[in-house]
Amino acid sequence: MDLLQGTYLANKGGFGFVKLDDSESSDIFIAKENSKGAMNNDMVEIKLIEKRRGEHIEGKVVNILKRNTNEVVGTFKKSKNFGFVVPDDKKLGSDIFISKSNWGKANNNQKVVAQITKYPVKDKKAEGKIVEILGFNDETGVDMLSIVKQYKLPYEFPDNVIKEAKKVQKEIIVPEGRLDLRKKEIFTIDGHDAKDLDDAVYVEENGDGTYTLGVHIADVSHYVKSGSNLDKEAITRGTSVYMLDRVIPMLPTELSNGICSLNEGQDRYALSVIMKIDMQGKVIDSDIRKSIINVTKRMTYKDVEILISDESNNKTKLNNKEEKHRQKVIEEYKDYQKHFLRMKSLAEILKRRREKDGYLSLDIPESKITLDKYGVPIYIKAYETGISNEIIEQFMLTANETVAERFFWLGAPFIYRVHEKPKEEKIAELNKYLYNFGYKVKGKKDDIKPKAFSMVLNEVKGKDEEGVISNLLLRTLKVARYEAENKGHFGIASKYYCHFTSPIRRYPDLFIHRVISEYLSFEYNIDEKHKEKYYAQAIKYADKSSECEQLATKAERESEDMKMAEYMEARIGEVYEGIISSITKFGIFVRLENTIEGLVRLESLDDYYIYDDSNKRLIGKRTNKIYKLGDKVTVEVQNANKERREIDFIIYKD
Repeated sequence: MDLLQGTYLANKGGFGFVKLDDSESSDIFIAKENSKGAMNNDMVEIKLIEKRRGEHIEGKVVNILKRNTNEVVGTFKKSKNFGFVVPDDKKLGSDIFISKSNWGKANNNQKVVAQITKYPVKDKKAEGKIVEILGFNDETGVDMLSIVKQYKLPYEFPDNVIKEAKKVQKEIIVPEGRLDLRKKEIFTIDGHDAKDLDDAVYVEENGDGTYTLGVHIADVSHYVKSGSNLDKEAITRGTSVYMLDRVIPMLPTELSNGICSLNEGQDRYALSVIMKIDMQGKVIDSDIRKSIINVTKRMTYKDVEILISDESNNKTKLNNKEEKHRQKVIEEYKDYQKHFLRMKSLAEILKRRREKDGYLSLDIPESKITLDKYGVPIYIKAYETGISNEIIEQFMLTANETVAERFFWLGAPFIYRVHEKPKEEKIAELNKYLYNFGYKVKGKKDDIKPKAFSMVLNEVKGKDEEGVISNLLLRTLKVARYEAENKGHFGIASKYYCHFTSPIRRYPDLFIHRVISEYLSFEYNIDEKHKEKYYAQAIKYADKSSECEQLATKAERESEDMKMAEYMEARIGEVYEGIISSITKFGIFVRLENTIEGLVRLESLDDYYIYDDSNKRLIGKRTNKIYKLGDKVTVEVQNANKERREIDFIIYKD
C-alpha cells in the first residue's frame, strides 16, 4: 500500500484531518469511522481513498504510530460503580472511562487529571485512572489551573533551579570593558503592573538633524550561563506565559523581578544598542556594547501619554479625579517631559519610514479582561494603546532590526524571527473576499510585496470594515517563527529581524545575547569551533522555541475564551451591536465592540440561508436577504458556556 504519515488533528464533531509531514500538502479528511481510534495530535499512517470531502482528499487511518496524549484534564462524572472524565479539550472526542478502583478520592463534578491506561479501540472508550484532583470548577483559580495542566505548562520551578537562582551574585561592579551609562537619563516605559522590566531607552537630538536612540536590554546572559540548571529550564519553557490571573515565567522571580529587572535607581548590567537615526528614519550608524546603566525613572504608558498629549485636542472631558492625576503627573515629571516629547518625535519618524516600506499596521485590538479577587471576569474591553505604546514598539523594532542586520553580515550563528510571504493561493482567496468590499491586493502573485497589503490597510483606515479587513489579511499571512536562517520578516517589511529585546521572557533573545556577548568578548574574531557549536544550538533552540511559543499562545487564547464565555453567562438576554467578522456554512460570527465574539447559528435565522462559499456570504432563499462580512448587526446573547468556551447569539428582533 502507498502509505502516508502525519499528525491527526481531531475535530469536536468526531471527524478529523491529517496534516502530512510534507507541510506543503493539503490536510487529508478522516471520517469518524475511518479514524481507528486516533486521538488529537497522534502520529498516524494513512492511505488515501477515492473520495473527496469538499476541497479535501479523504483518507483512512491504518496505523497509529505514536500516541501523543497520555493524560487528560476534565470533569469527573461519578456514578455508583464507575465514572467518566469528560475532557476539557473537546477535540479528544469521547469521555474516559474510570473504574471505581481508579477514581481514588475524586468527587462528582471535580476537575481532575486522568492518566490513560487503555486507548480507544473501535467503539470502546479509552480507559484511565485519576492521578490528580484539581478541585471544583467554582473554586478560585481551578479553571486556570485546568488550562495549565491541559497544556502541560511547567508552572513550578524544580528545587535545583530555585537554588541556583538564589545563589546568583547580586553585587554590581563595573568590570573592565563595560560602557558606563549610569549618568545618562534613561527610562523604562511599561504597563503599571509590569514587574519584569527588560528594556530601557533614551533619545538625544544631535543638532545636525539626527537623533541618537539608546535601547538598553537587561544582560540576562550574564547570569544565566549556558548549560546551567537555569539555562536548561529556560530552554524547556521557551517563553513566559501570561494567563490573566497568573504569569508562568521563563526564569524564577529572583532573576525576572530582581537582579535582571531594570528597576529604577539600581545599577544593572545591560546590552546597549546605540543608534544614530536621520530625519528619514534610517539608522546611519550604530554600536552594540556591554554596559552598566541606572534607570532614572520607571514610567507607565498612561503617565507618558499624559506628558506628550496635547490637551487642547482632547475631545474627552476629564472628570475631577482624572484631571487631578494629570496635573500630578505633569508636576512630578516636568523635568523629564522634554525626553518624552523627543521620543514621540523620533517614533513618528520611524513609523513613517516603516509605513513607506510597507509595514503592516493591523487594526486588531487585544482584549483587556479584568478579574475580581475570585477570578470572575467583571469587565472586558478593547485594550487601549496610544503614542506611548508606539514609542516603545518603534524603538524595539529598530533595535531588533539593527542587531539582526549586524550579525547577519558577520555570518554569525543566530536565531532570526522569520515571517515569510503568503502563498499564491492564499492571496487569490483573499482577493475574492476583498472584491466584495471594492479592494484588491495588487502585484505579482508569486512575488507579493508587503506594500501591496499596506496599501489595502491604508484604504480602509477609519472605515467600519477596517477590523474585518485586518482580520482577513491576518488569516492570509503565515505564522511567524524562529529559524537559524534569515528569511526576512514580511509583516514588518524588514530584510533582517530578530528578537533581542526581551531576554527575561523569551529564550531566542537570551540565546542571541549569549552569541553577541561572545562576539564582543573576542572583538568579533570568533573561531570556527565556537561558530559550529552556536550554529547547532541555534537550529535546535529555534525549533524548540517556536513549539513553546505556539503552546503558550494556545493556552493564553484558551484562558481568554473561557473568561469571555464566563462573562457572557451572566449576560444572557442582553442586546449588543456588533459586526460580522466571519461567515461559515454553519453560521455567522459576530464581534462586539468589547472584542467578544459569538456565533449566530444558521438554524436560528429567519429563513433558509444558502452559503455562498466563494464570496463568504449567506443568501436567504425566500427573502433574498444577504449577510456578508463587515455588516453591522444587532444581536441578543442566547447562550454561553464557560466549559465549552462557546457564546451563542441570535439576531435581535425589536
